[in-house]
Amino acid sequence: MHVVVNAAASADGKLSTRRREQVTISGPDDFARVDRLRAASDAVLVGVGTVLADDPHLTVDDPALREERETRGDAGNPARVVVDSSGRTPLDARILDDAATTYVVVARDATADRKASLADAGAEVLVAGDERVELSAALSKLGERGVEELMVEGGGEIIYSLFAAGLVDELSLYVGSLVIGGREAPTLADGPGFVESFPQLSLREVGRVDDGVLLRYDVVGSIESS
Repeated sequence: MHVVVNAAASADGKLSTRRREQVTISGPDDFARVDRLRAASDAVLVGVGTVLADDPHLTVDDPALREERETRGDAGNPARVVVDSSGRTPLDARILDDAATTYVVVARDATADRKASLADAGAEVLVAGDERVELSAALSKLGERGVEELMVEGGGEIIYSLFAAGLVDELSLYVGSLVIGGREAPTLADGPGFVESFPQLSLREVGRVDDGVLLRYDVVGSIESS
């Protein structure tokens, strides 16, 4: 499976404000790029925090891109994946509509009632891990369901966890021309952070998009702290 993390951050590396409110960081050209990336993916993954904060739909906006997918024999929209250890995804979340297949990945400790409610709301519930979702197992289960190209759209906690598990192949980062600030504002990779070993990136491409910069990296291993 090829895993691409895509994110937009402010010039100081923030994904949104300390209130976890959405901020428009990029512009129409980058929105179109993200739509093309979604259309080229088999599934789009987010953490439950993103669902709770933003209630995203995670579908392809451009009808021509949906038609291209259908022409090649795929569904019009990629599958949607929520990593949600305890099953907190709201039952009226937009990602639970019938626009695309939705996988909600929970841990075994999630209650049976919650798993059943999510299934009744339209999700295909996958179980991976005991107290928390074990990401390698989760991606293996997605692979069994035909997911080869996986796009990750956030947030910072799930991005950190995927990097920590060594599961990221590529990072596409749009850096916008604004400063958000705030020590409690989410960053690209939240969580406890890396201390002794750090994911190592190789810069593949730099380009101006809208009034910002798009950086594309390959993940090439890890580098030890000196």
